Amino acid sequence: MAVGSSQASTRGGDVGRTIVVLATLYAFLVGVGLLESGIAALGEGFSDGLLRRVANPLSGLFAGILLTVLVQSSSVSTATIVGLVGAGTLDVGLAVPMIMGANIGTTVTSTLAALGSIRRGQEFQRAVAAATVHDFFNLCAVAVLLPVELATGVLSRTATALTGALRGTEVTALGSSPLKAAVKAPVGVVEDILSALPGGTVVGGVVLIAVALGAIFAALTIITRTMRELVAGSVERAMNRVIGRGGGAAGIVIGMLVTVAVQSSSITTSILVPLVASGILALRSAYPITLGANVGTTITALIASLAVSRPEGLTIALVHTMFNVTGIALVWPVRTVRDVPVRLAEALAVQAVRRRRVIAFYLVGVFLVLPALGVLLLP
Repeated sequence: MAVGSSQASTRGGDVGRTIVVLATLYAFLVGVGLLESGIAALGEGFSDGLLRRVANPLSGLFAGILLTVLVQSSSVSTATIVGLVGAGTLDVGLAVPMIMGANIGTTVTSTLAALGSIRRGQEFQRAVAAATVHDFFNLCAVAVLLPVELATGVLSRTATALTGALRGTEVTALGSSPLKAAVKAPVGVVEDILSALPGGTVVGGVVLIAVALGAIFAALTIITRTMRELVAGSVERAMNRVIGRGGGAAGIVIGMLVTVAVQSSSITTSILVPLVASGILALRSAYPITLGANVGTTITALIASLAVSRPEGLTIALVHTMFNVTGIALVWPVRTVRDVPVRLAEALAVQAVRRRRVIAFYLVGVFLVLPALGVLLLP
């Protein structure tokens, strides 16, 4: 009886968590809808200023890095970018470098996790290598694919074609759907309440954006925590399976599935850091899991695109997915190319152990100082 009661309690808890996830996912979509409305309410002045700020592709790249580092979540930053594109404020072509920058910015979390081993020599070296292999892969992918995209527009053009096929409509307006109607209903209520505020639509737009970002951040935090509780045992079994098989393609798939499940690539990669640091998992076995996490994290932008009015929101979300998939396709098949991020990470780890300040300079320089200077100084 005790066992049956325990199992029933567990099932009841899982059902409750599932309901929480679904309700919070709806709140996330409402938050994206509020963000779109708030951005639109700010008017052409805001749009023109934003477009001037990110007109240079490098400025857009640095803005994506800085935004993601500041909010400590690529899911929040990519949802924000989808909202900007979906509102018609930001062109897809200008948003592509920002999405790539978000991919770089999200890696700071696992690098910060490596600092937990800073007083333990060899363990710290392995931790830094495990954390920064993700950094270097994304940096290499951007270094290759950003120039290709700027020269050919291959990612945005392909994503636009896919959007047309998936939506079955022109990329100018999105037809109605029950989900969109369900999301827009509370958005309309909030808009009506804020329309009575003194200061006109601009003040209302600022408040809408603040409420939207709060809703998005809170929803993603709750979803991530609840999903982690739901799939904790599965994550552990998946990691053990990869250890037994030595990583490879299985690691990529498991990294992707785990990240989709917990709704956070930062959680997936941060789990790997202590495993590698303690010697339980080899760096080259952890590496493919981080690549899979890159693909899995794009699900958030795809979900966010369901709440925006314009199909371009889906287009930029598809660009995010295609960028990560293409990066793996370019890097993984050829061993010498595949090993580049690993060797760079190992070299940085050696220097970090010799001089602890190296990792501080790396973190502050790559993730804060350089992006900030790029956003402020580039034309």
